[in-house]
Amino acid sequence: MLKVEGLTRRFGALVAVDSVSFEVPKGQMVGIIGRSGAGKSTLLRMINRLTEATSGSVACDGVDVLALKGRAVREWRAQCAMVFQQFNLVPRLSVMTNVLMGRISYHGTLPTLLMMFSDADRALAIRALQRLDMVSHGLHRADELSGGQQQRVAVARAVGGSPSILLADEPTGNLDSKNGEAVMELLHDLHKEGATICMVTHDPRYARNAERSIHLFDGRVVEEDAARTGQKDLEESGFHLNS
Repeated sequence: MLKVEGLTRRFGALVAVDSVSFEVPKGQMVGIIGRSGAGKSTLLRMINRLTEATSGSVACDGVDVLALKGRAVREWRAQCAMVFQQFNLVPRLSVMTNVLMGRISYHGTLPTLLMMFSDADRALAIRALQRLDMVSHGLHRADELSGGQQQRVAVARAVGGSPSILLADEPTGNLDSKNGEAVMELLHDLHKEGATICMVTHDPRYARNAERSIHLFDGRVVEEDAARTGQKDLEESGFHLNS
């Protein structure tokens, strides 16, 4: 169980996330919806401990996530992986190496920098690339790829660490329809395998595929419902997804 309670993030006078609370049962797929600036990305980054919360709490199976320090934070990020909007790949490194970087929490920084990966690590990386039809690009540099290909590599890096929770920030935002469907199919496969998925999306097609949606507006939760309600119902909550 992932439990977020009163989570708030202030940047000076700006309140980016304002006392957000919700629970995600283990194995559920949740869509987090809202217009640009609603606080969706900041919310995911606080859960992942990439942005520190101003106040509130995040707990997972009874563990106080916001109290974790040092190695425990790295272990949390391995358990609760994140797909970023900006890819965050290392341009000069190969696709395979970028995916293997998703294993850094299991080995530490120095072994990773020395490329000390096990055969098991490489097998997981290859499987993740295969699932996204990118294994043939494994030896290419990341900066040789198109934006859509880089996004698929970023997704492979996140799932290659075998996380139990996946936070996906617009995972299909830089992809065409075909590649977007491939990424969503992978997320659904992970969900069927027992992973908890929290996905930020502007696309109502993908939002409706989640079991439940959480609608944010100006940093606050304005509505929670079953996600298969259609765009008309979402717009009735006070905003348009494509605005």
